[in-house]
Amino acid sequence: MRLSYMLNLPNILTLSRIIAVPLLVWLLWFPGWKLGYLLATGLYALMAITDYFDGYLARTQGTVSKLGIFLDPIADKIMVASVILILCATQDIQGYHVIAALIILLREIAVSGLREFLAGLQVSVPVSQLAKWKTTLQLVALGALILAGGFPEQDWIQTTGIGALWAAALITVITGWDYLRVGLKHMD
Repeated sequence: MRLSYMLNLPNILTLSRIIAVPLLVWLLWFPGWKLGYLLATGLYALMAITDYFDGYLARTQGTVSKLGIFLDPIADKIMVASVILILCATQDIQGYHVIAALIILLREIAVSGLREFLAGLQVSVPVSQLAKWKTTLQLVALGALILAGGFPEQDWIQTTGIGALWAAALITVITGWDYLRVGLKHMD
């Protein structure tokens, strides 16, 4: 009974994102393999869609669980960090654009640590609307950068992805600062 409650559809969708990450990374592992990038684009889009639907279904079906609350942000961070790292390794993100990727990674780590610290104090920090926009923009940026590997002759796709990456990095700084300000109120 307990296991079946934990393995509801929203949690299965969340777990599927985590399980799909190695396949996603493998598809992106070979720079210049257009088919791999196109397949990765489809897989990444499916993973991004499950990111939306797992939470939506959990709320509407009344199946929000502690496992889901725990796993969802981890699945998001594993997916985003893995894509950023592989795109930097394959030089799909290169030069000073790596700074935007680094800003996003650092914020993810810092906010995770801050949330863990505040949870120990039984302080909840709700996700702001701006943070939701950051996540959306970040998912679009990384998706465009993956798609650009499948269509390298279409420079506008890469340009769009890089532009969105920088926009996401800017919003990342703003939302990261907001979280830090809340956290500082609870530190001695």
